[in-house]
Amino acid sequence: MFVRDPEFGIADLPQQKITDSELTGGANQKVRVRHPGGHQMIGNDLFGDVLRLQNASLRCLCDGLNRFGDFLPCSAVEEPLEIRITYGIPPEQVTKSISVTMRTPGNDEELATGFLFTEGIIKNVHEISAVKQSNGTDENVIKVELKPGVSFNLQNLDRNFYTTSSCGVCGKSSIEAIKTTCLLKATVDDDLQCTPSIINNLPAVLRSTQNIFTQTGGLHACGLFTSEGELLISREDVGRHNALDKLIGASLNQNLFPLHNYVLLLSGRASFELVQKAYMAGIIVIAAVGAPSSLAVQTAETFGITLIGFVRAQTFNIYSGAQRIKIPAYETSYQG
Repeated sequence: MFVRDPEFGIADLPQQKITDSELTGGANQKVRVRHPGGHQMIGNDLFGDVLRLQNASLRCLCDGLNRFGDFLPCSAVEEPLEIRITYGIPPEQVTKSISVTMRTPGNDEELATGFLFTEGIIKNVHEISAVKQSNGTDENVIKVELKPGVSFNLQNLDRNFYTTSSCGVCGKSSIEAIKTTCLLKATVDDDLQCTPSIINNLPAVLRSTQNIFTQTGGLHACGLFTSEGELLISREDVGRHNALDKLIGASLNQNLFPLHNYVLLLSGRASFELVQKAYMAGIIVIAAVGAPSSLAVQTAETFGITLIGFVRAQTFNIYSGAQRIKIPAYETSYQG
């Protein structure tokens, strides 16, 4: 069982701080433990409650005795988040639950904002009056209050919005239901181009920011880059679609929209839903460390998106929109 730091009932033993020097697994973390019933380690100073340690290799000082536990890797937290929206004109406002997703806690406000945008429920952050935990207490329920008079397609609320961390499309009524119309104006000047060397270097740059992945090996990530390869925003989550919603929500909050001048990198495969979300945000260049699905390729071709897969240190495959990648004529290994 995992417990959360720092205000859980740990009355059976006083909380004791474990210093860095007492960690034998090489991790620079500080954790709290409780005993008996096995060492239960919770949250750390670096990443808060996003990480939980299972039987961590550390020296536990309990009742003046040295106790040692066997070590297993850290685990990334996966917990449900219910997203609710409140809309209408007071006093006749309506609150409705629209989504339950399994996510890694953190940046929940961005996740909710990005989700509402990529599903076509809001057009921009100015339509939101507040994003907060429901009643200020339940951290796994977040409520988005829309400004009075904001209108949206009520049919977007009638879908089955239950999603899981492994596949955001699962549970939705049909693929057609999530082929939403982009709310952004079509890009007039499509001058974005990248060199192969910049594309090749993106995974290493993103990987250097994946602190939680380094500890757990269990999170997806995505990054928003300039055409010169500068990383602007990165987000991690157990759900690849959640990571992208968090990134899009952060981009909205930072007034970066539309995103047609930036490059999106996905740490895993490129699924249809990720391409759809990127399209909603105006992104026209998507690179992925893994493979794209056939429907992702078809969607990218339909909307004129450059889709790149299998990005490695020296090679990658281009599935659509090759005109945006400046490949010298003698370099043929980049093209898939």
